[in-house]
Amino acid sequence: MIKVGGVRVKIVLDCMGNDNGPEVMVEGAKQAMSVNDDLNIIFVGNKEKIDKLLKDSYKDRITVINATEEITNNESPVKAIRTKKDASLVKGMNLLKEGKGDAIISAGSTGALLAGAVFIVGRLKGIQRAALTTVYPTKSKPSLLLDIGANVDCKPEFLEQFAIMGSVYADKILNRKNPKIGLANIGAEAKKGNSLVKEAYDKLIDLDNINFIGNIEVRDLMKGEVDVIVCDGFVGNVILKTTEGTALTIFDLLKETFLSKTIYKIGALLLKSGLKTFKRKFDYSEYGAAPLLGVKAPVFKAHGSSNSKSIKNAILCAVDYLNKDIINTIQKEIEREEK
Repeated sequence: MIKVGGVRVKIVLDCMGNDNGPEVMVEGAKQAMSVNDDLNIIFVGNKEKIDKLLKDSYKDRITVINATEEITNNESPVKAIRTKKDASLVKGMNLLKEGKGDAIISAGSTGALLAGAVFIVGRLKGIQRAALTTVYPTKSKPSLLLDIGANVDCKPEFLEQFAIMGSVYADKILNRKNPKIGLANIGAEAKKGNSLVKEAYDKLIDLDNINFIGNIEVRDLMKGEVDVIVCDGFVGNVILKTTEGTALTIFDLLKETFLSKTIYKIGALLLKSGLKTFKRKFDYSEYGAAPLLGVKAPVFKAHGSSNSKSIKNAILCAVDYLNKDIINTIQKEIEREEK
């Protein structure tokens, strides 16, 4: 049973941002509700389309709010948030701010989501920058990578706070006790890197509320030696997209090779189960969505091409985030560090 403080959880879904349309959001929500009897969904988007997709299913647990505007990736995020008052994302963020929803998930414009989270929902007290976070596949167990694009230009203090927030998330959500924190760098030595990384290293080594183990070379990230990988948004985005691109290329090459000869096809059939397990480690849909750590309410960014499975897992992740009181825990850790 999913309840937070004895009250049913209400997840807000922005239905106008997904590349595949509202169908994916609705189907993902249905899948999530099918396994959680106390989960309510608030759909925000084209009401006529959403109502047709719902067909009276889960009627007592669903609310549909009409929105006539959509924010695209080609618009200025800040301008769009301020001027498009009837956009699905803006309406969803306001529901969150007003306490009418407990968390929001959007697969739309990342820039608009970040702007909406900061200007409408607001940052936690003491947080200088919110960090977009994702689960990163490794050889052993998944790590946490942050920031992955919310903050391209950072100060050492930002990375310090990313480490604290990442430590909380890894502990509560990934169940890593005393999680190991690593600072992404071009070398493991303390004096390696640019001025940002060097200054961040000096700050992190002095923190007593995280388990900072030092620098970690990017080539070693996939070994799974750390639980949390800290970096600025530019580096994090490059790491994430390079990993995604490499994984897709490997899968394409394997498929091309296995189809090239009959004997290879036979070998592929024998390896089918193992290959599926291998591919699953790189499948973003397994993890759902990326949380924006450091804001006053749970905000999750789903992949633009998310399928229904990904949306389902994003919803379940948001509920877990609420149940484990991530926001209050982050707030306490930040206040503790400021004393």
